[in-house]
Parts: sequence; C-alpha cells; structure tokens
Amino acid sequence: MPMITALAGGVGAARLLTGLAHVVAPEQISAIVNTGDDMVLHGLHISPDIDTLTYSLAGAGNSHTGWGLAGETWHVMDALERYGGETWFRLGDRDLATHLYRTQRLRTGATLTQVTSEIARSWAVSTRLLPMSDDPVRTQITLASGEQVEFQHYFVRLRHDVAVSDVRFTGATEARPTPQALQALNEAETVIICPSNPVVSIGPILAVPSYASVLANRRESVVAVSPIVAGAAIKGPADHMMAELGHEPSVVGVARLYARLAATLLIDESDAALAGQVEACGMRCVVAPAVMSSPALAAGLASRALEAVRSPV
Repeated sequence: MPMITALAGGVGAARLLTGLAHVVAPEQISAIVNTGDDMVLHGLHISPDIDTLTYSLAGAGNSHTGWGLAGETWHVMDALERYGGETWFRLGDRDLATHLYRTQRLRTGATLTQVTSEIARSWAVSTRLLPMSDDPVRTQITLASGEQVEFQHYFVRLRHDVAVSDVRFTGATEARPTPQALQALNEAETVIICPSNPVVSIGPILAVPSYASVLANRRESVVAVSPIVAGAAIKGPADHMMAELGHEPSVVGVARLYARLAATLLIDESDAALAGQVEACGMRCVVAPAVMSSPALAAGLASRALEAVRSPV
C-alpha cells in the first residue's frame, strides 16, 4: 500500500489532509506536524497545530474558524475572566480536556509522539499525526519595533497585525526528529508540503536537522502546494510576513523557498500567468483550483497533488 507523508501546520494543512483522507485510505497518510507553535499556558502544554489537525480529521472541528471544536462552550474562560486571569488565548471547555490529558501524560514521562497518537486514537483518527520532534522547539518573533515575543503572542494576542523583522526557532538545532517521522518521510511514495505558512508552519520543521536534507535527496517525489493565491494568503499572515522578511509574496516567492526541496509546485488558476516564472526557479508548475472552499474542492486538490508526482508533466 503506497504511503503518503505530508509536512503540515495550521488550517491549510487541515483542509488538505481532510481532502486527502477522502481520496486515499487515511491509514496511508502520515503528517509531520509543526510544534514550533506549542506553548505552556495555565500550566498546560498546548499544541495548536496538532489539535487543529486532530479535530479536523475527526470531523469535529469548527469549520468557521478552522481551529477548535464545533459547538464549543466557554464557561471556564468566562469564569477566569471574572478573576482577571489570562484569557487572550481562548481555550474551550472540551478543548481544555485535551490539554489536561496531554500535560498529565507528558509529566509521567510519555513522549509528545505517544500522547498525540493516544489523543488521535480516541478521536478515531486513522491518519498518523507525528510531531516534528519530541524535543521543544519554539518559534520566536522579533517585531519591527525590536520587541521579541513568542509566536502565539504575535499570532493571537497581537492578531498578527504588526510588522515582523525576524523569525527564529529556538531549540531547533538541538532538537531531534523522531524515528517515526523520519521513517514516514523516507518510506513515503509521495511527500506533500501542505499549503501552510512557509515561514512559521513549515519553517520550524525544516529547521530541525535531517528533514531538509531528506527532502532534497528525494526531491522528485515531493510536491508543494502554494499557500499564496493571487498574491495573498487564504488565511493567516503568510503573505505580509513573507514580504516583511524579504520574500516575494507570490507563488514565485514560494517557489524560491521550496525549489531545492520539491520538484513540483501546485498553484491556483488565478496565478497561471506566473507558471513560467515558477518553472524558471527550477520547479515543475501544475495549475489547478487551489482554494479549498468545500470538502469536494479539498479532495480535488489532494488528488491533483498526488497526480502531479505520479504522472509528472
């Protein structure tokens, strides 16, 4: 049974992987998930990207926001607000149980990989969700003002509405990829780089030793899906963050970031005129509908990504 491995983080990855699970058996799919967004708040270990993927693949996610659980309630946050506690990062009542369980298991010596598997299994998620490392890696943002903040402070508290001058992945060079993730990457027939933010969702994964070199060595079987459509991010700050850090906020800028790692870039029809510039970066360019506004469109995009590697043009 051919295996597919994805590099994943955020809502774009959740949508593509949900579509992919309608095209092939979920058991064939592994996702190496960004954990640079992880944080400790209220004494709890929170893994936003892992949880977004888990809930989405379980069919329990909030389709409006892209994160959190559908039908969530907020009694704990409302009570905490009464006391003047920190509520800028909203945790729903049922979502809190996930963080409580994860924190308790980590404190008993379980790895993040083990705990992620346990949580996914409890939600009947068959896709393998693999943290990029069991070692801590934290995305640190330097604002244009010079202030340094953790990623969630930038993304949630400041609503990613401030300019950025630098991004660092603290702990990445010391972190080790897990054996499970490396095996999934090495044994996959096809590797997909999801339409996630190249800087803060895929960037932390590539900063961990071995991942970039493995991708480069098997480049022909790697396809990236652009998160930039018509010069803008579908969701999140990828476009203006790329521009602030000196990258062209277009499919051409995405191609320049991924050219040494992936042989193919899939772009939306609205960017078809830029296909030649993408190919000038050394990548095959595949044009297809890339806005996943429905499950059917997500499944279609996933199919096209697989076809781009299996039958390259």
